[in-house]
Amino acid sequence: MTLQELDKSPYLLLLKSISGSRAYGLHTPQSDTDIKGVYILPQKEFYGLTYTDQVHNETNDIMYYELKRFMELLYKNNPNIIELLNSPEDCIQFRHPIMDLVKPEMFLSKLCKQTFAGYAFSQIKKAKGLNKKILNPVGEVKKAVLDFCYVVLGQGSMPLQSWLATNAFSAEACGLVNLPHTRDMYALYHESQREGLDFKGIMSGPDADEVRVSSVPKGLEPLAYLSFNKDGYSSYCKEYREYWVWVEKRNENRYVGTKSHGKNYDAKNMMHTFRLLAVAEEIAKEKRVNVRRINDRDFLLKIKSGAMEYDDLLQIAMEKINHIDELFKGCDLPEEPDGEKVELLLCEMRSHLYRQL
Repeated sequence: MTLQELDKSPYLLLLKSISGSRAYGLHTPQSDTDIKGVYILPQKEFYGLTYTDQVHNETNDIMYYELKRFMELLYKNNPNIIELLNSPEDCIQFRHPIMDLVKPEMFLSKLCKQTFAGYAFSQIKKAKGLNKKILNPVGEVKKAVLDFCYVVLGQGSMPLQSWLATNAFSAEACGLVNLPHTRDMYALYHESQREGLDFKGIMSGPDADEVRVSSVPKGLEPLAYLSFNKDGYSSYCKEYREYWVWVEKRNENRYVGTKSHGKNYDAKNMMHTFRLLAVAEEIAKEKRVNVRRINDRDFLLKIKSGAMEYDDLLQIAMEKINHIDELFKGCDLPEEPDGEKVELLLCEMRSHLYRQL
């Protein structure tokens, strides 16, 4: 099953709804129109070897879930699927009558604290990481092992690169020997110390992730001692890798928007974080899902516009998370949905639909 095949087989469609910011009532003229829905596989594909649990377009703004996958995610209180089930009426473009059997109250449980508020908390941590990346960009030219090496001078130290330049030495003409009972400390030698010396150099090449040791004649005194900050180099490599993967994959329009409002956080992502927290609070208090944001619409759009300070938002979010935790402790929602009822409903729906197809 592919999205194109589903488009050609409308009889397999069970639900089609506008989702995302337009369903939330938080869209702007620049917002895309996201579509989510539910379908059922033909019997042959379901019972055969080609089960397809979901289909989507390249940008994932059109996504359909097979009935089994839809019910599985509902059972797990997945926020996207819970919201799809509770789509505002003016967003629903098609709804098969059998979908009336899937009642929202059958699925709402205390799992929502983790799936809604817990996910929102993960997005807050993600926002912190983004803030760090924006404020601390990593240079495109990657640093080398030599940049994390230092020469010991008395009670202080000097960057190896500076020491080499001061002595007009090249790293390739140097040799290192491990110092016993020390960590990442080496005796440092140079070929100029004696005629005929031929050392391996301080590292094997520009992509090396470790220093290189050489054979040194007995009795030769070291010119200096070298310390390699191996932990610092490892941390830098991880940071470099994460930063440039982020640059490669980031949404440029959202990044430009983030830079333009000058608050150094992804305002759209932060807005949805607060939306999820609000929905979680309402589930605990009202036992229902309000997809269309009305009471807090202005507040959410204010966040989206970048009008609020990053640190203030983090403080408000943490206070909300603590409050939601207390609300779920006191509410009488079940710990999780009734799996037997969900399974029975799924079997009944599939049997009925296959009799009709």
